[in-house]
Amino acid sequence: MNKIQKTHKGFTLIEIMVVVAVIALLGAMIGPTLFKKVQQAEKTRVAQDIRAIESALKFYRLDNYRYPTQGQALSALINVPTGAEDRWNGPYLESMPLDPWGQTYLYAYPSTHGRDFDVFSLGADQQENGEGADQDWGNWNIQ
Repeated sequence: MNKIQKTHKGFTLIEIMVVVAVIALLGAMIGPTLFKKVQQAEKTRVAQDIRAIESALKFYRLDNYRYPTQGQALSALINVPTGAEDRWNGPYLESMPLDPWGQTYLYAYPSTHGRDFDVFSLGADQQENGEGADQDWGNWNIQ
């Protein structure tokens, strides 16, 4: 009489722990590089958005002989501001872009940074100053 031996196939606890440890090490090595690329992409997007808004503001100025007031803000690039109906030749932007953190860009006129106007984002924390993702990005400090 032949005895049929049952064999169990599977992974041992040690093998599973080794695989988890290798995955954790790879994540620890790749994570910082990936995070740096995300911050670089956010900075690039902010720079492109600000340049587009700056261009629209310059076209607005050509038509209206001045930049929008602080009260009109950037909405003057999309909607006809009161008192400019006869000279306004917009919309100067199809829609107002949002920064990478989902907030509208801010506008200051006159500038507080030695320019004609300021267009900026307060970063992820939506508060002035900060570092990394919380840094303020504006037309005075983008490349």
